[in-house]
Amino acid sequence: MEPLVALVVLTLYGGGAWKFWKGFHRTNFSQGKLQLTLLWPLFLMVNRSYRQNFNRALKG
Repeated sequence: MEPLVALVVLTLYGGGAWKFWKGFHRTNFSQGKLQLTLLWPLFLMVNRSYRQNFNRALKG
């Protein structure tokens, strides 16, 4: 059961990172693409501005 949970978590993390990376040009950010992509779950939880930009990146 644990390997299945780990696979689901990694898939969700990777999917979110991929979608953000591909839609980065739709955000207000100009720098830090790699850092913002790798830390997306943390920023999504704690930063309202990041959440808005993350949604912009996904809608496209």
